[in-house]
Amino acid sequence: MDESSDPYSAAQTIALIALAPRAKSRGELFAHLKKRGIAEDIANAVLYRLQEQGLVNDEEFARAWSESRQRTKKLSKRMIMNELRAKGIDGDIIENVACEIDENREHDLALELASRKYRPIAHLDRDLIQRRIQGALARRGFSSGLITSVMRELGI
Repeated sequence: MDESSDPYSAAQTIALIALAPRAKSRGELFAHLKKRGIAEDIANAVLYRLQEQGLVNDEEFARAWSESRQRTKKLSKRMIMNELRAKGIDGDIIENVACEIDENREHDLALELASRKYRPIAHLDRDLIQRRIQGALARRGFSSGLITSVMRELGI
């Protein structure tokens, strides 16, 4: 069937292809459909149908994204919240997901990252080690108080 004869089917195909590599938020899919020239009302209708089918679920997406970013990138709660905002996730969902990341978990992430960064540079000058590790933690969004605590714990 020709895309111009059935814009709904075309939009649905575009959305399903976009979902193939990884789950996406409703906001990401909406932006993708708009970029591909799909009208807003059709994009909303397709996204509503995909939500009904369980293929688009912002809450599940946000939880999975948060867990993945903590596990693979060792990102702070603040950084994860910023990423979710950029992906068009609703503020209430972001708050719910952020509440699931407790201070102990964030401390453990920062300590694990700092330890991993410390090992290969342990032979360098103390000031250089501090700058590198503090920079790595700051780039991942950890607070200065947490960074100081982790540095103290590592004896740096």
